[in-house]
Amino acid sequence: METIVLGIGETLVRDDRNWASWANWLGVPPHTLSALVGAVVAQGRDATDALRILRPDMDVEEAGRARAAAGRGEHLDESDLYQDVRPALGELRAAGVRIVVAGNGTVRTGELLRSLDLPADLVATSAEWGVRKPHPEFFARVAEAAGSRPEATLYVGDHPADDLFPAAAAGLRTAHLRRGPYGHWWADHPDVVETADFRIDALTELVGPAGLVELRGPAGTEAAGATGAAGAAGAAGATREGARRGALRSVR
Repeated sequence: METIVLGIGETLVRDDRNWASWANWLGVPPHTLSALVGAVVAQGRDATDALRILRPDMDVEEAGRARAAAGRGEHLDESDLYQDVRPALGELRAAGVRIVVAGNGTVRTGELLRSLDLPADLVATSAEWGVRKPHPEFFARVAEAAGSRPEATLYVGDHPADDLFPAAAAGLRTAHLRRGPYGHWWADHPDVVETADFRIDALTELVGPAGLVELRGPAGTEAAGATGAAGAAGAAGATREGARRGALRSVR
């Protein structure tokens, strides 16, 4: 791979602080909102629908601006990063791979991420680009930012509908990360198993002797090094989990 592009929420950054902050703003226990997030994720809906269950008339963007005006807006620091982020990105960059961080987020999200001085060549958010995932134009911007051939560009993300499917449709290679509510719940769905070039449990699986950096074969021939036991187990459980989780593509 020449370029690896990574999403933000639940790929690099844990979302628990964000949801706890929303729960505090709405005056409900954090576990109540977390349970509702899980419920809408299992239905294939957008996670912010959990907020609308609590406040049906809520304009989420307007509420976000109100939180910021009250001094209770977005916050990110080192503790919000998953522990494998710096080691994995650092090794990839040292190996000569271009690292791009690109995902849905506000302008403030981009500012906060850049302040963490991640080992990345570019950090960009949907608000800065003026288009959100899963819109095809977002992935056109990803391809432009990558600066490499689509088949040599890997997009890594946890969300099938926002990350995996549109990145694959744009001709990029894809790695589905089993992380966060979407990443865990949908990991073994047949659509995910079929679409993802690689299926990983941690970003550190991108590097090392069996990592993607050293693999150059065509799609479908590299999975042995990258997916490991997780990929085999996922394929074996796809039928069972697919029956329980429904038709993912129909709810994108």
